Amino acid sequence: MTKPLNVLWIMADQLRYDYLSCYGHPHLATPNIDALARRGVRFTNAYVQSPICGPSRMSSYTGRYCLSHGSTWNGVPLRVGEPTLGDHLRAIGVRPALVGKTHMVADREGMAWLGIEPGSVIGVTRAECGFEPFERDDGLHPFGPYDPDPDYDAFLRKNGFDSANPWEDFANSGVGDDGELLSAWLLKYSHLPANVPEPLSETPYMTSRAMDFMRDAGEGPWLCHLSYIKPHWPYIVPAPYHDMYGPSHILPPVRSAAERAGAHPLLEAYMRSRICATFSRDDVRERVIPAYMGLIKQIDDQLGLLFDFMASRGLIDNTMIVFTSDHGDYLGDHWMGEKELFHEQSVKVPLIIADPRPLADATRGMVRAELVEAIDLAPTFLGAFGGSPKPHILEGRDLTGLLHDAAAPREWRRVAISEYDYAVRVARQMLGVAQEDARLIMAFDGRYKYIHVEGFRPILFDLQADPQELTDLGADPACSDVRDRLADEIAQWARRHHNKITVTRERIDAMSKGEPSGVVIGVWDEAHYRQVFGRDFAARRHLKPQG
Repeated sequence: MTKPLNVLWIMADQLRYDYLSCYGHPHLATPNIDALARRGVRFTNAYVQSPICGPSRMSSYTGRYCLSHGSTWNGVPLRVGEPTLGDHLRAIGVRPALVGKTHMVADREGMAWLGIEPGSVIGVTRAECGFEPFERDDGLHPFGPYDPDPDYDAFLRKNGFDSANPWEDFANSGVGDDGELLSAWLLKYSHLPANVPEPLSETPYMTSRAMDFMRDAGEGPWLCHLSYIKPHWPYIVPAPYHDMYGPSHILPPVRSAAERAGAHPLLEAYMRSRICATFSRDDVRERVIPAYMGLIKQIDDQLGLLFDFMASRGLIDNTMIVFTSDHGDYLGDHWMGEKELFHEQSVKVPLIIADPRPLADATRGMVRAELVEAIDLAPTFLGAFGGSPKPHILEGRDLTGLLHDAAAPREWRRVAISEYDYAVRVARQMLGVAQEDARLIMAFDGRYKYIHVEGFRPILFDLQADPQELTDLGADPACSDVRDRLADEIAQWARRHHNKITVTRERIDAMSKGEPSGVVIGVWDEAHYRQVFGRDFAARRHLKPQG
């Protein structure tokens, strides 16, 4: 390529992998995302490092597991000093910009302790996962902990949609027959059109801001993280998307009575929670799922406009485009709502990478089944921009080989790992589990999915025999060898160095070859020194005391 490579990293929020037509949904047509898959590689076994927004994103933005970076739940700050993808890219002259959501909470106490002013250049990057916040918007305003005064609210007010909370009153509410506002926080009203014209809703707004960034950034090199807020709740979408789908387009729930009757204590506690009990109702699914599908359709349409814009500016030919999600959504499957646990609907995500470089021509349109983790994107981006590998920091694997070589790799990862801290959830209280023990770890080898549940027996699914994950084999004596093997995989993973990030592997190799200059340990005499170091010991003449 004659122009520098750029990266457009698109992340939808709470998008299930199977709610795209290229991943098999029979009713939801997503032609623009499908076209992207035909130009690149579509991965069918991509897993996030935690099935909830904040920890999942912190892993994606650092290239590190939750065990390593420590941000284990929403609102838990990413500690100051934790290296991020933005830091790695900025160091090699790449502009890393954010358009949309990160779910990042700044480590204000750590910044204050180090004397870092929040408004300084360093302070802003520490508070924004290393990104330049071209346009940050996490939703939940103005009452959320992330951004109490986003530009989107000002945009709505400028266009005549003025209230104390225009995000909720217009973008995320409907209107009743008597003109009353009906908030989409109440699932009953998810079928209504949002109280805002479609061009002024959140997804088109964020798409337009990505275009603004590309106009501002020029040829690059840059990485633009376009992070949509939707199809995350509140589940409501403006006309004409609100009624594009109806009951006939809703797939039957993936669940069984036996699954519920014999549930593991953890799963049973979740099923009893208010959120899961609500989403298990058929009337709730009939209101929510059409809106959810409409939100996805709107994203696909907006991506079509964005890709056309990029083509008009000559950016398609030198921009790697990545489409993924931070986690899925149960939507009533397995008697669950929201996300958080490790069924495929929650922990598995779509991942499509279209690499414009000629070396990727051999894999265009390819579908790959290797086990891929969200943390693999950071080293992939760093390598694509010509940065040196940082295996002592980045725990993911560079996917370039899978993007450029059609042949399956001889060696890849044996298991995909994901973690979840449920200390703040009601299930922990139901089970009487201490905060420090409310931790789950998943190891999936491509067939068996093993879930370590501290204080309880494990959960195990055989996705070859039971692709819908309806039968828990965690107590089946016939599967003891599988459980032992995957428990050992988790133990090996946990025993790795996760925080030796300040010294490179090359430096450690150099240190292993001898003591620092001026230090001599374990040498008997001059002859022994000559034998060890290949030179004479530096003799010193006798010095008399001064004065």
